[in-house]
Amino acid sequence: MQGRRILLIIAGGIAAYKSLDLIRRLRERGTEVRCVLTTAGARFVTPLAVASLSGSKVFTNLFSLTDEAEMGHIRLSREADLVVVAPATADLMAKLAHGLADDLASTTLLATNQRVLLAPAMNPQMWAHPATERNVARLRADGIAFVGPNPGDMACGEVGLGRMAEPQEILAAIEALLTPAARPLAGVHALVTSGPTIEAIDPVRFIANRSSGKQGHAIATALAAAGAEVTLVRGPVHEPDPADVTVVKVESAEQMLEACRAALPAQVAVCAAAVADWKVAAPFGQKVKKQPGAAPPTLALAENPDILQALSRPGAARPRLVIGFAAETEDVVANARRKLTAKGCDWIVANDVSREQGTFGGVHNTVQLIRADAEPEAWPRMSKAEVAARLVAAIVAQLRGAPAVAA
Repeated sequence: MQGRRILLIIAGGIAAYKSLDLIRRLRERGTEVRCVLTTAGARFVTPLAVASLSGSKVFTNLFSLTDEAEMGHIRLSREADLVVVAPATADLMAKLAHGLADDLASTTLLATNQRVLLAPAMNPQMWAHPATERNVARLRADGIAFVGPNPGDMACGEVGLGRMAEPQEILAAIEALLTPAARPLAGVHALVTSGPTIEAIDPVRFIANRSSGKQGHAIATALAAAGAEVTLVRGPVHEPDPADVTVVKVESAEQMLEACRAALPAQVAVCAAAVADWKVAAPFGQKVKKQPGAAPPTLALAENPDILQALSRPGAARPRLVIGFAAETEDVVANARRKLTAKGCDWIVANDVSREQGTFGGVHNTVQLIRADAEPEAWPRMSKAEVAARLVAAIVAQLRGAPAVAA
């Protein structure tokens, strides 16, 4: 990234504040950043703030005689190694999809001969609108790259898919586009489990847990961004499936284990799913009816297969690196260490899922990385996307130095 030149277009949306952090991260890596700020974008972040962080002039007006004389929009678009739009609004994406150019941002995008990376940010209904879906499909067909959007709480008070990707995710996408060699997991097959499993009581009811799948899906996304071929085996979740990932949908723990075995061989396995420990030994074939005056039915439970332990078992099919998750509500590190020993895996990512932490269903996580031969590595509270990026960086460091075996 040293010496690379990025043209960052900041459009109008509350997510524009994240662009300031993105500029800082790019500058830390020795990247030159020039910025175009739309009229709407300037309602959320000021030209002074953008200029202060980027260390260069901010361009705002297509018809500025001074700007066009010093740095015309053609030069601005051509002298960058990559054009990044963050946030990319529905309006700006529509203009680009249809070849419209009525301001500096849209004109620059139409004039560039370089790769373009969009980080969409908008209301979930806007993202899901058929017009936006058509525009996104058109842009992808034109070779435009995307990062995000992510699911989560929106500034408008709604919840859904439309949050702009975190700066660290955008940075990883930039690095992958600019330096293909920076895809350090190319040739590596990674297996990820995500979400809950559900165990049938009868055709209507089931046993499940509160796992949302956000963390597992974020890990699958980060592994794919690092160049890995990813198989995501997931239980029932509301999270959108990541792009560029092979997704296998399951319900029960037994189905998840079967799908994981079918996905082997893999060099890395990350078991982030919250697999039910028990199932109903003999599920009812019909819906159990409540009978007046009768006692509730007795549910005899049986132990589910242990997927993490099965994947960790020594043998030719064992992944080189097996990582489990320990969702704990007390004695987090001690319980995670016991799990590491009992399962035979290489690492455990321990997280406190007490209700007050807001981990289940939330967008943030606080974890500790437990390895058999090292002290616990406590990570600060961060978004689940950032946890995923940091875990993938640790995976890369662990695998580096040994040739990857293609799956």
